Amino acid sequence: MIEVRGLTKRYGDKLAVDNLTFAVEPGKVTGFLGPNGAGKSTTMRLILGLDRPTSGEAMVHGKQYQALGYPMREMGALLEAKAVHGGRSAYNHLLCLAQTNDIPKRRVDEVLGLVGLTEVAKKRSKGFSLGMSQRLGIAAALLGDPQVLMFDEPVNGLDPEGIRWIRNLMQALAAEGRTVFVSSHLMSEMENTAQDIIVIGRGKLIAQTTIDKFIAENSTGTVKVRTPQAEALAKAVAAAGGSATTSGADALVIQGLSTDQVGDVAFDTGIRLHELSQTRASLEQAFMELTADSVEYHATVQGSGQTAVPAGGRHAAGHAAPDGPPPQITNAPPPPQDTESTSEHAGRTS
Repeated sequence: MIEVRGLTKRYGDKLAVDNLTFAVEPGKVTGFLGPNGAGKSTTMRLILGLDRPTSGEAMVHGKQYQALGYPMREMGALLEAKAVHGGRSAYNHLLCLAQTNDIPKRRVDEVLGLVGLTEVAKKRSKGFSLGMSQRLGIAAALLGDPQVLMFDEPVNGLDPEGIRWIRNLMQALAAEGRTVFVSSHLMSEMENTAQDIIVIGRGKLIAQTTIDKFIAENSTGTVKVRTPQAEALAKAVAAAGGSATTSGADALVIQGLSTDQVGDVAFDTGIRLHELSQTRASLEQAFMELTADSVEYHATVQGSGQTAVPAGGRHAAGHAAPDGPPPQITNAPPPPQDTESTSEHAGRTS
């Protein structure tokens, strides 16, 4: 379990994290969302003890990360895929990490196989593509078979097969009772992966809830109807307190009424329906509505003569600073076939 209490971080006069308090519970995938500059990466660095908080604390299993005896056995993390000595092979990189935490040598081969890097295990990592580096970083996070895992943008550089694999892996890890905390800007992927989400903006907590509840509370649902009597139905819907807009020759999008209410209106007025369905808003739509005031920079259409500035002005406060042998994972999905190529230097072994 990860617990953050009153966590605050300043870089000079810039407030990157502002009194954050939340908990990431085991047994589920928890998404960590926020606009660029919201403080997500800074928060993760504070959890790992890579930055010192101005105030507050971050705990892993009730202890600060620095106080853990064998930290890789309790918490695995991926913050930067390219944070690897380029002259080392994938195998030697993981072996060095294993030796620092008293992890058996055989575990290195296990995680390389899990992430699909067995065939390039002896190649130098400086020739790896971003997707391959992501897999190596995930292997490092899994090395100690920890109960807590934290990933910052883990799908960057992965192809669709790799994205599906990491999604299944995270869900399998959570199903085993582990704590899985993951940030991502891919809303559609997060909607398919996470059960709970934590949303921050300008360093402040905006929401902590389930995905379904978040969407329901921060978006407007609509009802889609197809009928040969669209004009008559639109008038009947308006009389019942709803609103309807056309969406094609025989289709309406209705707001303000539920599917049951629309069905009753159509029945009472003798209007035939060919389709009646609830349209669920996406996580992206709900996220954009909720965080509109927390976006650091707003882009404009090219040629408008305007430039992007911080949402609160050029001097807006709150800008985030740049920010025994372990058992084998039992239910993890098999890795995808690795089709990514390495550079000409990747063939050199270390």
